[in-house]
Amino acid sequence: MDSRHPQHPGLPRELTPEAEAEAVHGGNRAGRIEVRGIDRVPDAERHGRPRDLFWVWFAANITYLYFLLGGFVLLTGLNPWQSIAVVVVGNLYWVGVGALAVSGPASGTPGVVVTRAMFGVRGNRPLSAGIGWLIAVAYEAVNLALGALAGFALAAHLGLPVSTPVKVTVLLVIAAATFAISVYGHATIVRVSPWFTALLAAAMVLLAVFVVGHTRTDYAPPQPLHGTSLLTALCLGVALIAAVPLSWANGADYARYLPATTSKRSVLLNTALGAFVPAVLLGVLGVLAGTSIDMADPQANLAAIVPGWFYPVFLFVVVFSSLTNNVLTAYSSGLCLQSVGMRASRSRTVLIDAVLSVGIAGYALFVSDFIDSLNNILAVTVVVLAPSMALYVTDIVLRRNRYDGVTLHDETPTSRHWYRAGFNVAGTVAFALGTVASLLCVNTTVYQGLLSRAMGGADLSFLSGPLLTAAVYAVLWRRSERGADRG
Repeated sequence: MDSRHPQHPGLPRELTPEAEAEAVHGGNRAGRIEVRGIDRVPDAERHGRPRDLFWVWFAANITYLYFLLGGFVLLTGLNPWQSIAVVVVGNLYWVGVGALAVSGPASGTPGVVVTRAMFGVRGNRPLSAGIGWLIAVAYEAVNLALGALAGFALAAHLGLPVSTPVKVTVLLVIAAATFAISVYGHATIVRVSPWFTALLAAAMVLLAVFVVGHTRTDYAPPQPLHGTSLLTALCLGVALIAAVPLSWANGADYARYLPATTSKRSVLLNTALGAFVPAVLLGVLGVLAGTSIDMADPQANLAAIVPGWFYPVFLFVVVFSSLTNNVLTAYSSGLCLQSVGMRASRSRTVLIDAVLSVGIAGYALFVSDFIDSLNNILAVTVVVLAPSMALYVTDIVLRRNRYDGVTLHDETPTSRHWYRAGFNVAGTVAFALGTVASLLCVNTTVYQGLLSRAMGGADLSFLSGPLLTAAVYAVLWRRSERGADRG
């Protein structure tokens, strides 16, 4: 008689329902702290459906940041239709995030482990996990600051004195709620995401009704752009919008618990659409709002176009959406720290990130100009994020998404992914050249590349870096893999 479990062959047939659930989920159950970090998820613990990813990404991306960015695009001098086109084009980079997610079920590991195949065991630590961690912490700080600003305004609306102690308290409360969910981990995030989606979507639908009702159909920029000035504004806008999806190189982190046989197409579409739909809709709302209010300070000026009862609701939604977006970011940043080499559990690495991001957010709120800081972070991160995503996607295509999670976790000099002294020359060179190409074409308030100056200020970093990275890696890849096979 076959003693194997009929649905999970790796388990005994005779198990109580409670024991079976514990074995299948391996401690990854809603309401319990997830026990796994960057280690491979065994086949017996794989569960869930691709459509779960849609709600995870939808909930994380119903956020005020996209509304803000839509208004920023209009402020560059574009007309509403041009601004909407920029919002759509910039958010097409979510397809790349969906493409990265397909490596999760194939490998059973998070993205920062899969990238060992591209950079090598040693090279992966600074070039993928290290850079990814720094950028994740920066975005955590941005989201905390956005939520805290709304929290300050909500406190003032309720008649509370917005003193420094009150501001610090608001920031700490938002941080505590955010990082608590991230500490609990994957199953809890999946469980609460549909509820978060429903709550935030309902509020944003109401916001849309009020914004559309006040949209000025006769709006035109003070000085319509033409020729080089128009091209420059379009490129700057796309680079600004694209910076957000480019920062999510962690699609595999939330797909790695799915069975290895899960449809790649379903994983890609549910991940990409779950983020693309709210990002575009909220970006468009930001553009439309900019036709009737000054989007340089939308949080204060929005009160002019929404009913008095809705304004505090809106502020609460801004606070809550910053939390839902940060949950995924904090979860992945903890995995990055583990992949760098920190010997700590995933839950503890999340807490380390919490302390750092709160400190950075506090600096942005109390010392620096937050809007300038936000624009600089978004623009500068494209320089490394765009080549990084292109490298990852190209590797998935070249390998046909064939990743061995066990081999990826071998960090010894005999590892197939050790390459030369722990570095994959193909990935390292392609990434370096792509980053240089992005630097030459970027245009920010803190730095402008030589080619951007020659092009009249146009920012093509979101194109130049990825294209060169993909081309160089495709040329060098086969030689690199032959060397790995010989090793």
